[in-house]
Amino acid sequence: MAKSKIKPLSDRVLVQPEPAEEKTSSGIIIPDTAKEKPQEGTVVAAGPGKVENGTKIDMSVKEGDKVLYGKYSGTEITLDGEEYLIMREADILGIVS
Repeated sequence: MAKSKIKPLSDRVLVQPEPAEEKTSSGIIIPDTAKEKPQEGTVVAAGPGKVENGTKIDMSVKEGDKVLYGKYSGTEITLDGEEYLIMREADILGIVS
């Protein structure tokens, strides 16, 4: 079976969230109901940018960038069994280096 691909449009970005923490630093196992939503992920694909007042504005993130985003940003989608978020570039708070 062929792997599906998504090419985001306009200023949208496809992000693969980092896995949620399974244990605390002291070794306590966190149950699924108490896990925090991840706020960090890797850009898998980015759209071409948007046009505003007749001027094209390029994206400031690119494929492979590790980004920080709001806790409830984007729309969750499942593609080939993998979880992703699709969001506008404005929902990204910053690039982690």
